[in-house]
Amino acid sequence: MPGIARTVVGGRERKDIPVTEPERLRVTVVRAPACHLCEDAMSALSTMARERSAAIDVTLLDAADPAGRALVDRHRPGLFPLVLVDGEFFAAGRLPRGKLARLLAARGPSRVG
Repeated sequence: MPGIARTVVGGRERKDIPVTEPERLRVTVVRAPACHLCEDAMSALSTMARERSAAIDVTLLDAADPAGRALVDRHRPGLFPLVLVDGEFFAAGRLPRGKLARLLAARGPSRVG
């Protein structure tokens, strides 16, 4: 939620500088049964969110469920998991951690504490 920063400029306090939190990253993971890459992706997302204090919202779907099946039909992943970020294709198979870290960095500073 946006706020107003209180900063001192030239000895006078200004209250008109807007401050915003980093935009939350919406990640959807579509998994298949007995998928070790799916487990790896969920573990990596959890670790990245914790270590970077990143604003990540993860939705986990099974490929056999109607919502998961619709995404699989649309994106046709060669491997699982199918990973979407903000509703757009991001990866299929092993989660590219470096690519995700760069995307998080581009979104702005991580929240701390």
